[in-house]
Amino acid sequence: MDKTTLARLEARAKIIKAMAHPTRLFIVDELSRQERCVCEMTEMIGADVSTVSRHLTVLRNAGIVQDEKRGTMVFYSLRVPCVLNFFSCVESVLETTAKEQMKLVR
Repeated sequence: MDKTTLARLEARAKIIKAMAHPTRLFIVDELSRQERCVCEMTEMIGADVSTVSRHLTVLRNAGIVQDEKRGTMVFYSLRVPCVLNFFSCVESVLETTAKEQMKLVR
């Protein structure tokens, strides 16, 4: 594998790793509907501000979300909505796997 290919694969892995947590998947799903402030997400998730902020930082560093400060509040939105296509792919894998497992039961 050459250096360019390795760099591209590492960049992909960083994005996938950033989403590899149930709370971060929840955040991405919620931001697909509308932008949210940290205070809203803290309440929705049921975690403290520092925990939610850490999850948002991981997503922001991976380039998935963006933030905008308005006064004392910070609002987050999806930077690239196409990340939701990944969710559809994951659901297809789950569905296919479930169907295959059901065939084994019969």
